[in-house]
Amino acid sequence: MSQTHTFQAEISQLLDILVHSLYKERDIFLREMISNASDALNRFKFEMLTNQDVLDPEVELQIHITMDKDAGQIRIRDTGIGLTADEMVENLGVIAQSGAKSFLERIRESGAGELTADVIGQFGVGFYSVFMVADQVEVISRSYQPDAQAARWVSDGGDTYEVSEADKTDRGTEIIIHLRDDAQEYTEEYRLREIIRRYSDFVMFPIYIGEPKEATEDDPEPQPLQPVNQQTAIWRRSTSELDDEDYNAFYKSLTLDFEDPLLKLHTQADAPLQFYALLFIPNSPERNIFSPRTEPGLKLYARKVLIEEYTTDLLPEYLQFVHGVVDSEDIKLNVSRESIQANPLIAKLKSILTKRILGELEKLATTDPDAYLALWQTYSVFLKQGAITDPGDRGRLLPLMRFRSLNSGDDWITFEAYAQNFAKGQDAIYYIIADDVAAAERSPHLEPFRARGIDVLYMTDRVDGFLVSSLIAVDEHRFVSVDSAALDLEGIGTRPEINEDDAEALPESESTNLVDYIKGVLGDQVESVRVSKVLSSGSPARLVAPEGAMDRHTQRVYQMLEKEFEVPSRILEINPHHPIVRNLSARLERGQDDAQLQSGISLLFQNAMLADGIHPNPAEMVNEIQRLLEVATQVED
Repeated sequence: MSQTHTFQAEISQLLDILVHSLYKERDIFLREMISNASDALNRFKFEMLTNQDVLDPEVELQIHITMDKDAGQIRIRDTGIGLTADEMVENLGVIAQSGAKSFLERIRESGAGELTADVIGQFGVGFYSVFMVADQVEVISRSYQPDAQAARWVSDGGDTYEVSEADKTDRGTEIIIHLRDDAQEYTEEYRLREIIRRYSDFVMFPIYIGEPKEATEDDPEPQPLQPVNQQTAIWRRSTSELDDEDYNAFYKSLTLDFEDPLLKLHTQADAPLQFYALLFIPNSPERNIFSPRTEPGLKLYARKVLIEEYTTDLLPEYLQFVHGVVDSEDIKLNVSRESIQANPLIAKLKSILTKRILGELEKLATTDPDAYLALWQTYSVFLKQGAITDPGDRGRLLPLMRFRSLNSGDDWITFEAYAQNFAKGQDAIYYIIADDVAAAERSPHLEPFRARGIDVLYMTDRVDGFLVSSLIAVDEHRFVSVDSAALDLEGIGTRPEINEDDAEALPESESTNLVDYIKGVLGDQVESVRVSKVLSSGSPARLVAPEGAMDRHTQRVYQMLEKEFEVPSRILEINPHHPIVRNLSARLERGQDDAQLQSGISLLFQNAMLADGIHPNPAEMVNEIQRLLEVATQVED
């Protein structure tokens, strides 16, 4: 009896976007189908390690593809673990609702014009790539469980699908693809072979195409089919046998990525553990198109048998962007998830693999600085996370870090290079936290450093505040923020020359009056007000953090998370040389204690918050600015 189910997502809309946006890349469907079949075969192979009560235990583990040009169909069969009717509803339905919903939300936010292969790949909608070439798809499956009833799933890509009982008697899954009129090319054997060789050559199970040739009078011996793919455990082969083309082909087969990886590591060892590993760093940490890697982790094999699809225990959390496979002779085949976590061999493997990955990064940084910089710009947040959370690896991670700085121009420098160029008398690492380099360079906090020739590191990653807090110092050089209330540059660098064109500072009495007045106007919005010892030109004021106050990084994180928070009270430093400050003082000294003066002070404070990127609501400044414009543009009678 057939049952109709409704997808819990706007699948028809999703499919329309897929078909029209990825038309030129629709070979993807075959990669996805083969990947699913390979996964089913691996799952059955693992099941057989502990359970012999299965259907058709002697049947070869294989993938078989046949074409019917007259009917316009492709059939993809595997002898894997199979599906029950409930599993069809759960698995195919869940993929649709979870992936499609997130996918469509992204489209609504950015528009279909922003759609790229990488964007689609983030949402796990790969199964539905088949509808780029199909009018209808049938999935007929028989579970490995001997008593299970075969089931049939049918969908034309609309809002519903049907599930019913089926007559299939052998174990595994058959997908019948009813091709669209414009996709009949996929009934050609040469096209399918071409796609398989390009994307699925390293699938570990044989892939057969077509039907075996029957015996004839001229050739009385029937000719069995030969696998189309190499089905080789490439990670067990010698590096001398392989070239970049081989590695890139395997990587794309593993991840379904379009691009070559940024870095590969092919390594093995006989002691203290015997293992083989082939690891890759992708071009992007984001999930690639229709990626089967829906979670972080490495594929773990024991003697070429897949034990776990996503093993996160083989690498520290900060290296979870690494893809690849690890195959060990020392791990037992019947290992469970719980025993993997507690297995001391896994801990040893983790230590070895981590050291070798860091060693490969160190090597790249030395031999090809440009290639390493490209990698750093992509994965800096992850490596910084490692320095924060894994003190044992910190000593190797710190030299790998790169930063832009006040004096380095477009170059990226290391902590060591920064220290080698300390200014006279300098012993601290000065840094600024900002949204980006442009924001850092606009900051008033850099003025005294420019004047004295002191370099400042630009911290523009979202984790940099945590990094500085966790490090405290590098090579005994402590970190000092440029907005520190205790900043003292006396005796460091070159003393700024006095410019005769610069305005004189306010007299002390006027400065005191203005400071007291500003504090009265701003009230609890500031911790205190004082005359700056470091500002001499450029900016009229700056905000500095008193001891123990919420740092600017934490405040920026709250803003990104859209959390409500009170602007922490800071110390407002005014520049006694600046014309704005001198004008405010002049109005005060003339007794013009009016709304215009108070509005100017409010804008001075808000402008300082804006310069630091910590203004909770910049729109508040609009009314103040308009009021001042009204006054400034009045025509006297």
